[in-house]
Amino acid sequence: MDLNRRYLPPLPGLRALEALDRLGSASAVAEELALTQSAVSRQIQSLEAQLGTELVLRDRRRLTLTQSAQEYVAQVRPALEQIVQASMRLQVAPAGGTINLAILPTFGMRWLVPRLPEFTRAHPDLTLNMSTRFQPFPFGAEPFDAALHYGTGDWSGTEKMLLRYEQVVPVCAPALVQTRPACASDLLTLPLLHIQTRPTAWADWFTAQGETPPVPVPGTMYDQFATIMQAALHGLGVALVPDYLAEPDLAAGRLVVTYGRPVEANGAYYLVWPTSKAQDPALQKFRDWLATQAEPEDLLPR
Repeated sequence: MDLNRRYLPPLPGLRALEALDRLGSASAVAEELALTQSAVSRQIQSLEAQLGTELVLRDRRRLTLTQSAQEYVAQVRPALEQIVQASMRLQVAPAGGTINLAILPTFGMRWLVPRLPEFTRAHPDLTLNMSTRFQPFPFGAEPFDAALHYGTGDWSGTEKMLLRYEQVVPVCAPALVQTRPACASDLLTLPLLHIQTRPTAWADWFTAQGETPPVPVPGTMYDQFATIMQAALHGLGVALVPDYLAEPDLAAGRLVVTYGRPVEANGAYYLVWPTSKAQDPALQKFRDWLATQAEPEDLLPR
């Protein structure tokens, strides 16, 4: 990356500007940064000189960020936080390395976490940090070494490993269906529950049953599987969910399959990492172990 020094302003000035936006007064900034108020003012003036624009409105009593400076700080703050996190990781990096992994909340908790004790026993000196993300993202915009993504595997600038295909099944509380639907289209008479991460799931399911789905498929929207499962358990409608997620409640009789057999979804679960990280030793260890856990053929013959 060719970095133009003109657009790499001094870090002290950026810290002072960010703190002023957050704290609202030069005195509070000076106290946080262990500086005098005049030093804070000089740092901001130096930043203004390099950027060639006014960032702060000054009167006798206070400093106030301009509108453009507020917008600038909102864009720069994540980068400052990323520098802090990277520096912290560098200082406390364990001997075996660190992996920052983004996980899908439900799949990560239900599929990956129960398997992790085996990995930690095999690699006790490697640290695995996990945070949740609901959707695929560009790695350049997030501080992750790898991620669990759901989709068709077409993420540019990345490499991937297939972990598991997905089958979905329509489930609901027993009281919602006193008489089981005779055909798939009968489900349209029931309230259907949708999830934001699978916007075409119901349409795909009806198509797989040989039905032409309405456009749009009616129903209510939920943001994650945890909430849609609770809605189904409380009789609010029929949820189309991965079969592995519904298995405990089906076995206990809290949910019933509304119609048909599980249907393979269009997407699958992958471990994904940026090509630039492909040779990272810690990530290689994690990939090698995860390959022993992958179940690409456990749902349907392909």
